[in-house]
Amino acid sequence: MIKSPFLSRRQALAGAASLPLAAATATATRAAAPMMDAGTAPYQRVKLGGFDVTTLLAGTATRPDPQSIFGMNVDKETFDSVSAAAKLPIDAAQFFFTPTIINTGAELILFDTGLSGAGTTAALAAAGYTPDQIDVVVITHMHGDHIGGLSTDGTPTFPNARYVTGSKEFDAWSGTGNENFDGKMAPLAEQTTMLEDGGSVASGITAMAAFGHTPGHMAYMIESDGKQLVLGADFANHYVWSLAYPDWEVRFDMDKAAAAATRRKMLDMMAADNIPFVGYHMPWPAFGYVETAGENFAYVPHSYQLLL
Repeated sequence: MIKSPFLSRRQALAGAASLPLAAATATATRAAAPMMDAGTAPYQRVKLGGFDVTTLLAGTATRPDPQSIFGMNVDKETFDSVSAAAKLPIDAAQFFFTPTIINTGAELILFDTGLSGAGTTAALAAAGYTPDQIDVVVITHMHGDHIGGLSTDGTPTFPNARYVTGSKEFDAWSGTGNENFDGKMAPLAEQTTMLEDGGSVASGITAMAAFGHTPGHMAYMIESDGKQLVLGADFANHYVWSLAYPDWEVRFDMDKAAAAATRRKMLDMMAADNIPFVGYHMPWPAFGYVETAGENFAYVPHSYQLLL
């Protein structure tokens, strides 16, 4: 007997009646998926001429009471008003820790190392690199969130690397008894090249004095095939409370007047020449631009300009 390819009315009604149960079962199964914490990819890679530039999210942390860190020389009403206009909460701030890798085609160069080797190497692995591939480690300054990943229990994290830092910065921390410096950076002194303002890390990578945050804090100009990018390190520690208002004092700036002058100088240059930059503590993935806003500045996050 040949069966009809068409459903009878009774079969159709029976099938329809079973649909709500099937849908409910499927919905219940989907709802069983676990809730996830907020997250993001641990690296972002862009092109700059013939270079690959990769930012690494080595860590992130929430800090309470932002005005105990930023805008210390302005009144609460001003701080709260600026924060509200930028849609920022005033009870907490989010910090990002962002080492950067430049692949010149000849060398793999890492700028800063995060709070720990574990955080940086995890992001490094996600980006497709291993610690032994790093040829050069550049330290912009000696704060713990920049040198913390140099070693673990005395073992260097990047076993094949040579090191570069500013001579003024190294000398400023030597002999101070700073535990991080003495444990992480000082043992590498004989493997470290000391740079002055204008010194070269490699072809297309030039040191720029950016003193104030620390005595010898350095930024770096990256240039390839007519393209430029500034590795700004900690010249500004927040995209509104520091960058947009460069005269606002920041607790972590060791010389607050010099740091404010450095911010204005660098921001003026980047805004005038439309040069993108990487800020170590800028919102992830840490690439952005600067534009003037009256007497101050505004941060413009990178979207896709450096992906083209």
